[in-house]
Amino acid sequence: MTLNKKTLKADGFTGFRPLTALDINRIPQHQGIFALLLPEVSEPRFLTKSTAGIFKKKNPSLAQAELAANWVADAEVLYIGKAGPGSKGNRGLRRQVQEFIDFGRGKPPGHWDGRLIWQLADAENLLVAWKEFPAAELNGAHALYHAQFRQVHGPLPFANLVQARS
Repeated sequence: MTLNKKTLKADGFTGFRPLTALDINRIPQHQGIFALLLPEVSEPRFLTKSTAGIFKKKNPSLAQAELAANWVADAEVLYIGKAGPGSKGNRGLRRQVQEFIDFGRGKPPGHWDGRLIWQLADAENLLVAWKEFPAAELNGAHALYHAQFRQVHGPLPFANLVQARS
């Protein structure tokens, strides 16, 4: 199954809001999966320098050739992430997406995943969608979405650098 706006909606994802117009309080606080999608399939425009924050003294920017090598032509989905409950039960989709956006705006992140998003010229126009999952199903669902994407396209989505495991 191709992962795109239509199939994700049919599978129960909601939101599909541009990052620039996102009301973070509309995102549920529970754990789940979130995806970043192109508003329309297009050729990427890469920035020379990432807008993302520094992580453990490492620069998140990649060379244009590395970014181009990760790009998946004809794919709407650019990243599939997960938001667990956290060790204290106070994490979830809202907090994870907010931290992801803050990372793209230059704040130091709590994690490094998805950093390629922030080297796209139009990153703020990407759509974010989410779906809640019970904690016991979260890792399996994350791995399944990665597998479904790979089944159609071969590689992982553009900004997913590590295959999710269930």
